[in-house]
Amino acid sequence: MNIVEFISQPWHWSVSGFAIAVVMLLLIILGSRFGVSSSFETLCTIAGAGRKIPYFNVDWRKQQWLLMFVAGSIIGAYLASHFLGSDLPVQISEATSADLAALGVTTPTTLNEGAGYLPEEIFSFSKMGSLRTILFTVMGGLFIGFGTRWAGGCTSGHAISGLSNLQLPSLVAVIGFFAGGLLMTHVLFPYLLKL
Repeated sequence: MNIVEFISQPWHWSVSGFAIAVVMLLLIILGSRFGVSSSFETLCTIAGAGRKIPYFNVDWRKQQWLLMFVAGSIIGAYLASHFLGSDLPVQISEATSADLAALGVTTPTTLNEGAGYLPEEIFSFSKMGSLRTILFTVMGGLFIGFGTRWAGGCTSGHAISGLSNLQLPSLVAVIGFFAGGLLMTHVLFPYLLKL
């Protein structure tokens, strides 16, 4: 087995869990915090937002490592999708595929039908003017942006970093994320797909 075959095979979930635990331990030891949404604050600070908004008047150099993490994530995603990609679309459980089919969303079985990460029924260019697509993209983006700022961080920041630091606000935020996810999946999502 060559290195590309070894890297691109499915790995056990514990490998990722162990890697995340090691990174979190190192961040705790170094006194840093992890959260991708913090990189947006840093980018706004670099762009000069601090001249108009005092919130962005911070020393962005302390967050340089986080910008490197985000850049590495983008580069890694590009390399993985272009050189380590599977010849099959995303693998979705049969039960989930059946539930989505009942809602009018098809899941591809070959790459010719699409990769399956974004449902064509919602996110294709031909649907860009539909009410459903506007609700999912524009309103969804506003809710995510507002929620991230209101909660003081994103899901990764709270669920991984905040819980690792035993922060009560992160526990409350994670409970809210899960409750919101359940509400969206079981109540709002089926309704919005019928629009």
